[in-house]
Amino acid sequence: MPEVQLPIFPAGSVEITRELACRTEDEQVVYYNGYLPVFTHAKKDLASFRLFTSQLIVQGSATQGDISKAFGVPLVAIKRATKLFREQGAKGFFTPKPRREGSKLNAQKLEQARLLIIHGHPLPVVSQQTGVLTDTLRKAIAAGRLPAVKKKKPEPRRFALEE
Repeated sequence: MPEVQLPIFPAGSVEITRELACRTEDEQVVYYNGYLPVFTHAKKDLASFRLFTSQLIVQGSATQGDISKAFGVPLVAIKRATKLFREQGAKGFFTPKPRREGSKLNAQKLEQARLLIIHGHPLPVVSQQTGVLTDTLRKAIAAGRLPAVKKKKPEPRRFALEE
């Protein structure tokens, strides 16, 4: 005969389902299955929250609606997190997003700008020749993608002495 588990949760818990609840203790969020703690994460750790709630959904322990009601999270955000978990697993929540490449300073223009800078052209000239903004070129120099511009020393003026 199956044994019935009573939904006994620690005081101050928020019920997710009849078997699951969570509670904030100090700066930690603790999830309970019955009276046993099953997972914990820092209050501000959004990636861990998304990971664990997605696991609950994929395993069938909770529905997307249960999570949405319990935490007040929009359903679309829960669906995105669940999709991410199904496609990439746990690592999907903790890998940094890929940085997009600039559309103006592509590999060809970067090489063109590098050659112009090496030949001693100032940034405004390089900008005009490549069609890339001067600020974009400065950022590429600061990031180490382009060599630093060498400032030319002004040649001393020579005055002819009249006799």
